[in-house]
Amino acid sequence: MKRFGFIKVATAIPSVKIADCEYNIDRIEKLIGQATDRDVEIIVFPELSVTGYTCGDLFGQSLLLEKAEYYLTRLIRTTATYPIVSIVGIPILVGNRLYNSAVVFSKGKLLGVVPKNFIPNYKEFYELRWFSEGRKCKEDRITFCGQETPFGCDLLFENDNVRFGIEICEDLWVPIPPSSKQALRGADLLINLSASDETVGKHDYLRSLIAQQSGRTISAYLYASAGFGESTTDLVFAGNGIIAENGTILKEGKRFSFEEQLIVSDIDIEKLRNLRLQMNTFAEYPDSDDVRIVRFESFDLNESPTFDRPIDPYPFIPSQEQMDNRCEEIFNIQVNGLAQRILHTRAQTAVIGISGGLDSTLALLVCIKTFDKLQLDRKRITGITMPGFGTTDRTYHNALHMMEVLGITIREISIKKACLLHFNDIGSDPEKHDTTYENAQARERTQILMDVANQTGGIVIGTGDLSELALGWATYNGDHMSMYGVNSSIPKTLVKYLVQWISSCSGFEPARKYLLDIIDTPISPELLPAQPDGQIAQKTEDLIGPYELHDFYLYYFVRFGFRPAKIYFMALQAFNGIHDRETIKKWLHTFLKRFFMQQFKRSVLPDGPKVGTVTLSPRGDWRMPSDATVTMWLKEIEKLT
Repeated sequence: MKRFGFIKVATAIPSVKIADCEYNIDRIEKLIGQATDRDVEIIVFPELSVTGYTCGDLFGQSLLLEKAEYYLTRLIRTTATYPIVSIVGIPILVGNRLYNSAVVFSKGKLLGVVPKNFIPNYKEFYELRWFSEGRKCKEDRITFCGQETPFGCDLLFENDNVRFGIEICEDLWVPIPPSSKQALRGADLLINLSASDETVGKHDYLRSLIAQQSGRTISAYLYASAGFGESTTDLVFAGNGIIAENGTILKEGKRFSFEEQLIVSDIDIEKLRNLRLQMNTFAEYPDSDDVRIVRFESFDLNESPTFDRPIDPYPFIPSQEQMDNRCEEIFNIQVNGLAQRILHTRAQTAVIGISGGLDSTLALLVCIKTFDKLQLDRKRITGITMPGFGTTDRTYHNALHMMEVLGITIREISIKKACLLHFNDIGSDPEKHDTTYENAQARERTQILMDVANQTGGIVIGTGDLSELALGWATYNGDHMSMYGVNSSIPKTLVKYLVQWISSCSGFEPARKYLLDIIDTPISPELLPAQPDGQIAQKTEDLIGPYELHDFYLYYFVRFGFRPAKIYFMALQAFNGIHDRETIKKWLHTFLKRFFMQQFKRSVLPDGPKVGTVTLSPRGDWRMPSDATVTMWLKEIEKLT
């Protein structure tokens, strides 16, 4: 496989012995070797990892400084054949001042040295006793380990795949971290060598700080902190290894481990660059020449590396830990959006078609919660069930029972006679179950809803979801149309989780039994006659493919602008053991073809609230010409293996 913008990075927590540079370099070399075997391209070690962070006044000993440089020189030489960039922490004497520094080297060459910007000198930290602030140093080049090399806080390192910047421990904790500036100067990867001690509650704050910094700067953040072996005279170091990307912690090591650790993850540089490209405000800072770029060669890496990154097959579904909070938040967004529309239009009623399926059920639950919050009588919600040629007993009875126990106004209006009359009027054979047969039913239902809304001084509440909009799985000017679409930003894979969560909320307990059965009902528009045994004949996912695949494709295509080959590669990782290659490729082709062909429906969407990061409103997040061609995308799919 190709790398598709991914690069593999590692944060390493070695064993350390205080002031034993030979031992420490041996452990570092071993971990660099392990990382190379795993196709890692960039590895970082903790602050002052060559000497140990807790040397105290030993930093004033010339022998320690001499041996640190000597053994680092040996390490640079012994790893010269490794295709990896290594970053280690070491004290460096420049002139008459000592600097807590990060040394960057690769393939036997010293690439640069970055000193610590901000030196803590409060509470348990008293580094100013030994070290000077790097930002005040006037030297821009030094000779170290027998090589002349760039020196300074203004260095950024890059090859064809990534640009990275370095800060050291305290630098992250200041009001404007150096990494913020580095990101604005194009650094995709921010690296921190640290020796942060543990105190109660500090770790949670540290994790949030790293996640927030990676999110704010739209970057990946690689953090390595000192661990077991550092002096415990007054402090304890837990060995934190954390890899974050755009606000999310991808991987982290085990704290308080007595063992060495190598935390490896693939980070998605292409995704970060695409996000920065979309956010015009990210670049709204004046350019300057206050950084120096150090180029290093791109490695001739294995084209089929291991993939060290979890790919969530369900990107729209919150984790189990977040499920309740996220569902509540989504539901409240829907409810508040509808409440404003009800008040603004002075609508006397809300009219909604109830099919006994998931989408109309969720829309009804939103209506009920909205009317409860507005202190309006639920009877002012008119739920209309409109049996047609494909309506089954299961969905019909679930619709009626649910409306009854929830206390809304119920109307039943069959569409069969009206559709047969319409078929006769236009000369269409009702025995021919074609597109006209199906769409006429959807449009008849919409006409009923619109006219009843006019009768009752109300508005029609749309039920269509985000996945249907992406695929165009709606009848133009049929279920495609409403006066306010509360589900327009909710993908199909999320709908059932929302309904399940709402079923346990106060006020909805009487309907729980019916709601759970609706969740278990196969997804269908029920526009074709049922099977002889009364079961649903027209199952949507049999016709257009699994919604879990389509939602996956939708998320990465719209949110990050990924090409088909990358989406296919990621789907193979995410759905390994669930869907095979041919299935993933087949439905990816279907998704893209339908997505392009059906834009004309999305161009005239009714209003509806934005809920998540992906929405297809033509007035906001997605503006696409209806006659755009899909040729290039389909040709790339044809080449996939």
